[in-house]
Amino acid sequence: MNGKNVINHSSKTIIISSHVSRFCPPSSSLTVPAFKPCLPLEQIPELKDTHKRNPKPTLNVAKKVVMEAARTKLTRVLSRTFINNVKGKAQRVMGSGSSLKGLAKYSTSAAAAMKDYEDYRKSLYGDITHKALLVDAVGTLVVPSQPMAQIYRQMGEKYGVEYSEDEILRRYRWAYGQPWGRSRLRYVNDGRPFWQYIVSSSTGCSDTQYFEELYNYYTTEKAWHLCDPDAEKVFEAIKKAGVKLAVVSNFDTRLRPLLRALNCDHWFDAVAVSAEVAAEKPNPTIFLKACELLEVKPEDAVHVGDDRRNDIWGARDAGCDAWLWGSDVHSFKEVAQRIGVHV
Repeated sequence: MNGKNVINHSSKTIIISSHVSRFCPPSSSLTVPAFKPCLPLEQIPELKDTHKRNPKPTLNVAKKVVMEAARTKLTRVLSRTFINNVKGKAQRVMGSGSSLKGLAKYSTSAAAAMKDYEDYRKSLYGDITHKALLVDAVGTLVVPSQPMAQIYRQMGEKYGVEYSEDEILRRYRWAYGQPWGRSRLRYVNDGRPFWQYIVSSSTGCSDTQYFEELYNYYTTEKAWHLCDPDAEKVFEAIKKAGVKLAVVSNFDTRLRPLLRALNCDHWFDAVAVSAEVAAEKPNPTIFLKACELLEVKPEDAVHVGDDRRNDIWGARDAGCDAWLWGSDVHSFKEVAQRIGVHV
């Protein structure tokens, strides 16, 4: 590919100008003077229905259909790669001598790139850029009221736990990172076997009563607090604007009673929890399930979470937009504003 405006089609991908597809929003100003399909027109998947009606589609018909498919693909390309990588990719392209006019502005800052992307979505979808908001639970919606290692140690003292908080944290991180079972699903049903392993590995204590005390504690409102005290007001405004809400979380079946305990379960139209879906982030399945429950297409949803691998990469692999909590956005009011909802 020489970086010029040429359509190249294969059975798996549509590429319109390899550099343009990575950096420039598709628009009416994007023209393709040379249309050179690599396959016979009747074999192009996007032309299947057209071919049934017209066995010999013209180049103009083919161009229109493939361009529409390319436009859809470019929307996903932008949300998956453009936003977080635009600066580095732009600089590499500029340095290689393959720069395009106007490309320099995309290399200035991620903020400018995001603004361009938001404007692009508004040009497609109107002032409200997304039909659904998916929210991660732990680390985004809620956080522990006290450090985990502190709770493990305090509750464990009467059961003979002697490890320091630093040692408990170190052992916890090690145990949490180990493969778990053949399916690798940590949270199955109530998640007790997994959490028994975590607690005993972290503290050296296998006392059943100690485990049950810890396990039940993390189902109460005392153990958690909301990351954003304005969350309720913001979510009400978001729902009033017609945007649907869902929680998407790697958690066991305690999540629903926990949301009720925190009196925030009614904020959401759906809950996609890994223990019920049998898929954990970053597996796209859990994001697709959330979209199915909300009855929206993945490309119409944006997911907000604090983990780049599980939340951002996973959501984008499912075809959703994604914003990193604490980096792209810092409050739910900011999330609402980006969607186009004024709070």
